[in-house]
Formats: sequence, C-alpha cells, structure tokens
Amino acid sequence: MKYKLQYKRYSERSILIEWPPEIDENILHDLLFFKKTILSFCNKPIVEVISAYNSLLICYVSTIEDFYSDVLVLKSLYSKGFDEARPESKLWKIPVCYATSLAQDLEVFAESKSLTVEEIIELHTTPLYTTYGIGFLPGFLYLGGLDDQLHNARKMTPSLHVKKGAVAIGGSQTGIYPVNSPGGWHVIGMCPLDFFNPKIENCCFITPGDKIQFISIEENKYNDISTLVLEDNYIPESVCL
Repeated sequence: MKYKLQYKRYSERSILIEWPPEIDENILHDLLFFKKTILSFCNKPIVEVISAYNSLLICYVSTIEDFYSDVLVLKSLYSKGFDEARPESKLWKIPVCYATSLAQDLEVFAESKSLTVEEIIELHTTPLYTTYGIGFLPGFLYLGGLDDQLHNARKMTPSLHVKKGAVAIGGSQTGIYPVNSPGGWHVIGMCPLDFFNPKIENCCFITPGDKIQFISIEENKYNDISTLVLEDNYIPESVCL
C-alpha cells in the first residue's frame, strides 16, 4: 500500500517526511522500508534517518541547496522501492517484576481501574507490543498494543524521581524508563534490563519494528537478573519473526 506523503523542510540540513497521523503497523512497516531504501540508494551523503510513529527525519551532511530537487529524489525512491514483505524483526521476552514492593503505583492503579493486581498483570503481559520508535530518553521504547482496559491518564502531579527500569502506563501507552528520570506515568512494575548502553555500537538492543512481550517474574528472579546485567552476563531471550 502506498501513502500520500508530506515532505517538509525541517532545517537547513534536514527534510521531514510524514505519513497519515495514525498509530498503525502498516504505516510503520512502510516507513521502515522507505528508511532502508533511502539509506541504501540515496546518492546524497546522510548523517542519519530518524523514524517515529508516522514520520522520517532525514539529516543530510551538507546544507540543502535545492529542496524541491531533493524531494523529487525522495519521491522517486518511494515510488520504486516498495516491498510487500515484512521487514525482519524479533520478539523479545522482557522480564518484569510486578511485586508491590517495587511497583510503587500498582495497587492504586488497580483500584482506579476496578481490577485486581493479578488482573492488571495478566492484561499487561498478554499482548505482543510493537516497537514504533525510540526516543524521549535514550532507549525509551514507544510501544503500541496496550489493552484498552489499562488505558489511564497520566498523573496530575508527575513524580520527580522515577527509577531506571520502571515499567509504567500513561494514556494509551506502556513503556520502560531506561534511566532515572522525572515522569508522569503510573509505575506498575520494574524491569532489570539495560535498554541504553553507550559503551556499545547499538546502544539499544531493540529496534523499531521489533515486538516485545512482558514476562512476569518474582522479586528474587528480578534481583538475580539485575546482578547478571551489571556483570554483562545476561542476554535477553528473543526469537526471529
């Protein structure tokens, strides 16, 4: 499926390409394939191409001298470079401890939804979530697929200190805080993994298009995995899709 794309000058060295403003896996696969096509066949030097829910930001090495000519090149690449095949991706099994001793908002969150803690955990661990992008914080995953029953407005008063690894819900999304940060989402669990490691080339082991599933673990297992992660001796479980 082809989309009617919008091309906009974003800065003197970048162009923004926009898809329809929807969270949709078909759009995600289309833009990720276009990203791959641009990186493979664009003859103008590029610093990077950044993907989001429904956009690509192309950052060129040099100043854009003729915006319309560059857009024509991009349009030509898009019209020729379409592949019905889904891009390669992985399913990651992400361990999460939902113990109330670690999940500071879980009990209040469950009460606000008129659900038990066990029902919250089941609803949160059942879906396969799609990774639409990485941003806000380095290694923060933008995930689609949260069960409607768990949608909840962000906190009226954000927390000043949310711990690294906090698994939280805000609005129609769930995510994992990759570093210590302020935040307004409801913390319902803790993940022992490291989603941002600046010491390695691929700082985040998950990429847009990958899927993840949360796996509930006990607190002692959480502590064991945390130790292994600190020692660089833990590899998250994954399967190719």
